[in-house]
Amino acid sequence: MVGLRKGCCYRKLERPYTRKSKFKSKNYVKAIPNHNIQRFEMGDRNKKFSYKVKLVSKSTLQLRHNAIESARMVVNRQLERFLGANYFFKILVYPHHALRENKMLGGAHADRIQSGMAHSFGKPAGVAAQVKKGKDIFVAYVDKEGIETAKRAMQGANPRMPGSYYIVVDNIAS
Repeated sequence: MVGLRKGCCYRKLERPYTRKSKFKSKNYVKAIPNHNIQRFEMGDRNKKFSYKVKLVSKSTLQLRHNAIESARMVVNRQLERFLGANYFFKILVYPHHALRENKMLGGAHADRIQSGMAHSFGKPAGVAAQVKKGKDIFVAYVDKEGIETAKRAMQGANPRMPGSYYIVVDNIAS
């Protein structure tokens, strides 16, 4: 069985192409698959925190749902382990964009079965969040003693997602 395509196949942000047809049933992408992200908000959402640690994108790209979920698990595990329930962590991007794949058959006599690039619109294979340069991906609300832990946790998310990111710490105490 063939697994997922490499992330570099979907990394570049392009305008979504939706085919236009005089027949309504062929006008749009049907059946977009569900995303894998379990939760978008974790920790204590009722407490007021004085600092905000953000993971910000350095470039424009697409983040697949499985990369966001993998990074979420790492960051949340670090925050929960070192801060207990004394944090609030939130994912700020949502995977709306359907990723399509034109499946090609390989092997002997496959050329008789496949349509090649003649009908190359593709079937939905997954979903991704389209992220522009300077957009916040994750945000963690912590107190002063949790800033370094939150920064370390955000750095742990970097290898699990395509592209490069930087970390910003804001004081939100009034």
